[in-house]
Amino acid sequence: MATSFAVLARRGAAALATAAVLGAATAPAAFADGTSPSPAAPGLYGTGDPKFDGVFRQSLAFIAQHTAGVSPTGQAVDWLTGQQCADGGFPGFRADTKTPCDAKAGEFTDATAAAVQGLAAVGGRDRAVAKGLDWLKAHQNADGGWGMGPGNPSDANSTAIAVGAFAAAGQDPAKAAVKDGRTPFDALSSFQIRCSEKEEKKDQAGAFGYMPQNGELPANDLASTAAATAVLGKGFLVPAAKGADRPVQPAACGDGDGTSQWNAAEAVAGYLVKKLDANGGHLKSSMPGAPEGPDTGATADAALALAAGGHVEAARKPLKWLESADSKTAEWAKGNPGRLAKLVLAAHAAGADPRSFGGTDLVAALNETGPKPEPSSSDASPAKKDEKKKDDGGYGTWLYVAVFFVASVGVGFLISGRKKKNQP
Repeated sequence: MATSFAVLARRGAAALATAAVLGAATAPAAFADGTSPSPAAPGLYGTGDPKFDGVFRQSLAFIAQHTAGVSPTGQAVDWLTGQQCADGGFPGFRADTKTPCDAKAGEFTDATAAAVQGLAAVGGRDRAVAKGLDWLKAHQNADGGWGMGPGNPSDANSTAIAVGAFAAAGQDPAKAAVKDGRTPFDALSSFQIRCSEKEEKKDQAGAFGYMPQNGELPANDLASTAAATAVLGKGFLVPAAKGADRPVQPAACGDGDGTSQWNAAEAVAGYLVKKLDANGGHLKSSMPGAPEGPDTGATADAALALAAGGHVEAARKPLKWLESADSKTAEWAKGNPGRLAKLVLAAHAAGADPRSFGGTDLVAALNETGPKPEPSSSDASPAKKDEKKKDDGGYGTWLYVAVFFVASVGVGFLISGRKKKNQP
């Protein structure tokens, strides 16, 4: 399905804004440092303008802290839940939570799916998580996927982050999210580039495109990193790598399009490794309007995706680049909760130590961008943990960090990567 340039441009603008949360790739444009968030948003992580990425960066921070055994304060969790709209969806940010949301234009798939993952990670917000999932199911398209918002055609990034929301809630997306007999995985399959007879597309086998444009499906690295995790049925939270490394296998292209031997997860992993190797360990910016050069956010996303598939050695190559002084990763992520969270998640998944990453304690740096966290979960008694799980309140102050993971859109749409393009 072709999409008009006007629609893509509009989405690109949203993607650029959100990309800042995650990084140069998924979020190329950074928000102004040193500015203070709205006084009406106590508990929010980061000091950058939350207009586009508030919900998204807050959600990513919670997920990253969870992997490090850190629990955000109740004020911070209330901020995120307070961003939720009455129908269960989340916007990018609501400065005035007393004003009803615009159900047709003010709520987004990426923000909602990210918030569900963040709240599932902290626990104790089952009602908000359930309402978020209900919103996603209510706005699922007939092809099994999701677009940036209600009524928008499906794209790879939004569909991928929605898959992660169901997975985070302990539900199988293939069973919990079925529309007209089609699942999110059916939609994702339509965005993956198979083997081609065209010489110029042979090196794109396994890649994902954001969405078809004028009858073509251009390969997009941001869409590929997002979908690489989603086709495995996973979200942002990827367990630390354990066991033997799984070598990456290139896409199985033989006679025809290789359908009989096709493995979506292995094919996209092979594509990412090829791109990383060609660039010296990192991915380049593929978002229109973004500066030429390495895409730090997309590179972190690639490491996370490869680790999710058990390709630990392959994942550690981009991590090594991220830790190098030449990457300037520390400068790129400084004070930015979304970007710091992306690095924590990637390091954790690949078996590295996020508390000692290129000479930086990423976890401490992330914690410093928001309210002082609760005491370590290891210090809490079982009784207190059970009590917290039973606490399903928190409809006080809600927040939505709309970071379109859709940053991967070649036209500039991201998170969320959603604003679709990045990430950190």
